[in-house]
Amino acid sequence: MKKILIAEDDKFLANAYRLKLSKLGFDVRLATDGQEALNILKDFIPDLMILEDTKSVPVIIASNLGQKEDIDRGLKLGAADYIVKADVAISEIVDKINAVLGAPKK
Repeated sequence: MKKILIAEDDKFLANAYRLKLSKLGFDVRLATDGQEALNILKDFIPDLMILEDTKSVPVIIASNLGQKEDIDRGLKLGAADYIVKADVAISEIVDKINAVLGAPKK
């Protein structure tokens, strides 16, 4: 069964999503805000997330899938960058974060 996390502050809309998706066979969890979504993610790893107002939030994918087609797919879907976890040091992750967000002011 595929799992979906929905972060939506409109309770009516969130429940409508949950009911429809549950009837279609998905395991659906609801969060009313980002903090609740983070708490849910501690114990529930979804196959897909529906999030509020996140179009402008950059995403860096950290995965052990390192084939060129995996990386290309992630970037094509809009990721700001793609990290193959097994191949990268923490310092390189920091460099990628700074590249996406801009280096912090000292």
